[in-house]
Amino acid sequence: METLKLSIWQLRELYKKKEVKPSEVVMSLIEEIYKKDKEIHSYLYINEKAIEQAKKVDEKIAKSENLRELEGIPISIKDNICTKEIPTTCASKILQNFIPPYDATVIERLKNAGAIIIGKTNMDEFAFGSSTENSAFGPTKNPFDLNRVPGGSSGGSTASVASNLCFASLGSDTGGSIRQPSAFCGVVGMKPTYGRVSRYGLVAFASSLDQIGPITKNVRDNTILLKIISGKDKKDSTSVNIEVPDYEKHLGEEIKNLKIGVPKEYFIEGIDREIKEKIFKVLKLLEKEGAIIEEITLPHTSYGIATYYIIATAEASSNLARFDGVKYGYRSKNYKNLFEMYTKTRGEGFGEEVKRRIILGTYVLSSGYYEAYYLKAQKVRTLIKKDFELAFEKVDVIITPTTPELPFKIGEKKDDPLKMYLSDIFTVNVNLSGLPAINIPIGFSLNKLPIGLQIIGNFFKEEEILKVGYVIEKNIKEEKYE
Repeated sequence: METLKLSIWQLRELYKKKEVKPSEVVMSLIEEIYKKDKEIHSYLYINEKAIEQAKKVDEKIAKSENLRELEGIPISIKDNICTKEIPTTCASKILQNFIPPYDATVIERLKNAGAIIIGKTNMDEFAFGSSTENSAFGPTKNPFDLNRVPGGSSGGSTASVASNLCFASLGSDTGGSIRQPSAFCGVVGMKPTYGRVSRYGLVAFASSLDQIGPITKNVRDNTILLKIISGKDKKDSTSVNIEVPDYEKHLGEEIKNLKIGVPKEYFIEGIDREIKEKIFKVLKLLEKEGAIIEEITLPHTSYGIATYYIIATAEASSNLARFDGVKYGYRSKNYKNLFEMYTKTRGEGFGEEVKRRIILGTYVLSSGYYEAYYLKAQKVRTLIKKDFELAFEKVDVIITPTTPELPFKIGEKKDDPLKMYLSDIFTVNVNLSGLPAINIPIGFSLNKLPIGLQIIGNFFKEEEILKVGYVIEKNIKEEKYE
């Protein structure tokens, strides 16, 4: 059905004109998921109640009642965001049958805007990974090449958007988990400023790094979704009470005299040649639009990966201590005492990558190693953040590659964790600093694999990066780019 290829704002227009019924869209979508997703495996759960919800919107349209911003729009949700009466498993055996008794704040906000939750998407277990191969329920495949990964950990969400199996999705980004798979799947993925979007109801990986963000088919849809999920939440003490702009209004604004920083540390040896060439073409395009391109330096960039994996694993080892088989989730059947129940439950319930990160995190927090690793990492984190602060005194936005490589083959890095961790080399510093950043698709490689570009903005300046992203998207659509 051609309707499934439409964007959020296009579908909204069809509803207003009564040219299509939401129930027809939802039924077609579920039918398409059952047919197409057998190969891709982007979904873990389909919400069959979505059809009933859509029929209620049919009635509103028939009566010519006013529709809310997302009324009748089917949206998929990464499976680490709590959804009332719908399973939230974090793609882990330890939470296989867990159904939350409440909605995350972002889900409440989507529902208040009329959105329909179509299902929960596959992910790396507890968001630990860059390929969606670490799911306890099997890997997701890249819609552009089924032999390749979709990226991770939000690979199910990005694959569902890229293959038109939903109209948008929510993912979570701890070190690049929205932006990296968005680059691999050719969609728009936003990691907002830390504190812009409530984390209440997000199953925590690393609490000082995690952010929920929108994954969409285009920039305009991203602005619509971001505005709805943003804003202060009294249930989350880390959410910030700053006015949420109407992001959509900034689209189409000129970028004349806008200063764009290009950090030399991000164009390192080993970056894929095609990615580099495409980005430099985009920079020339932006120059023609009146932007000023400046080379900048972010001197502590190379310390990002080491710093990130110390801080992220330390926080993960603390957050995952709650999964012990006592209150909810999986519990081992064979144990003699409480200690054995803990160890067997966690040993049987957690996957290999989760165990690896818990062990590493516990180690860096242990007596004798805390100051040598964790405390030092926090000091370097401050230096990385300071680099960006100094850069934003000179420029308005920063442009970098999203990933150093094209989507790699399934199994290619599974046995080499260090190689896998380096997939996030261009994204982790944004999370360490708390900045907003977005992936914008900028075309395809010669073998037809998506290529993405990252735009990084100053704190709470999402409208700036969306504005630049829109200019890039518009020029590429009008074929001014090639």
